[in-house]
Amino acid sequence: MVEEIAIAIGGEIRLLKGPSNLTFGVYQLCLMVEQRHYLVSKAVEEVQKIIQQLTTEISYKATRFQAISNSGIHNENIKDQPALLAKWSAMLRGKRPFHPSIQVLAPSQFLITVPLRGLAGYRECQVRHWRYYTVHGAKLLSSVRDPEELHQWLEVEQFSKSLQQWHETDVNIEGDLVPAKVLIVFRELVEKSIISCNLSSKVTVLESFSSVVRVAVETSESQVEVELVPAVEIPTCWPEKARWPRCLKRWPSQEKVQCIKSLGFDLLARSNYHWQLCFSRAEHILMEGLDEDGGCRMKCFRVMRQMKEDVWCAGNKPVITAYHLQTVLFWTCEKYPRTKDWRCFPEAFLRLVQKLHKCVSQHFLKHYFVKNTNLLKYANTSDLDLMASKLAVFLEDPVFCLD
Repeated sequence: MVEEIAIAIGGEIRLLKGPSNLTFGVYQLCLMVEQRHYLVSKAVEEVQKIIQQLTTEISYKATRFQAISNSGIHNENIKDQPALLAKWSAMLRGKRPFHPSIQVLAPSQFLITVPLRGLAGYRECQVRHWRYYTVHGAKLLSSVRDPEELHQWLEVEQFSKSLQQWHETDVNIEGDLVPAKVLIVFRELVEKSIISCNLSSKVTVLESFSSVVRVAVETSESQVEVELVPAVEIPTCWPEKARWPRCLKRWPSQEKVQCIKSLGFDLLARSNYHWQLCFSRAEHILMEGLDEDGGCRMKCFRVMRQMKEDVWCAGNKPVITAYHLQTVLFWTCEKYPRTKDWRCFPEAFLRLVQKLHKCVSQHFLKHYFVKNTNLLKYANTSDLDLMASKLAVFLEDPVFCLD
């Protein structure tokens, strides 16, 4: 039998034609993947400990914010819903360790969501109306633009239960919870809590041209840039904007679809007026059990991530992050749902890289759940073009550089 295989040649691994009993070259690359996993896991552990201390202090200073340990199943907003807690516990039992608040975008770039307290019983807003105010509360003659597909307005009246603090003018304008105002309050709390926790040697607030809160965290190995994002966790419903799954799709299974949609979504404060939809719990469940059929999807993803970080798009702030690669993986899994499509690693891997190359070269990658959203809409086109050229070279002569 002849198939695509990987053969080690010096400091490289090439994908060549050859007999299946020569499949030994991926070993070196897998060692690099394992090393990366160890280093990132260590950084996550250190950063998590520091941000946990910081957000615990913030929660003492302001009841509207919770510590990051209260994310997901531990969120205080759902502690009075035993049925929901039992369902979540059953779904997560036996799964690999997962911290719902931490996303590793790159080895030195994390996004950490900080759960908000006192907003429960969410329902979709059915009435559309115009807004005529700035984020500072001044009146406008023309209305504020509508949110993009992955964003929405958020009114305090959309919650059946809300703390009185969410009605106050430091975060609320005309009934809207305004992300920019929430971030202003949050940034001030972060700065004060760094001092009161004696974390000045480990955490530094970074300058930003927007209201987004970014900090630099010193770990034992390196410095990690962390975006801290206040988040409203909504575990009780699935957003109307996420018209998923698409008709006649065989991946994921209907059972997994029902499980995913029962986990709800989050709304993140990352812009001035509009809250960003986030599906981190759903994405985690999709990644879980990815290869229950014995396939190589996760292996393909990890090798692609390693090549992206080392060769195709290196750097501390890459234009393509692990989140983009995960989205490419989801779309490819949906297009190729059969077990036999993921039996041969080299073929499956090249198929995945071809999809990545297409997205990067066209500057277009659809969000997996909200498909009218282009995740590369605001990406640096020069950086995308440079990566596309590197991917094209790789696809012409697939070589894994290990030096």
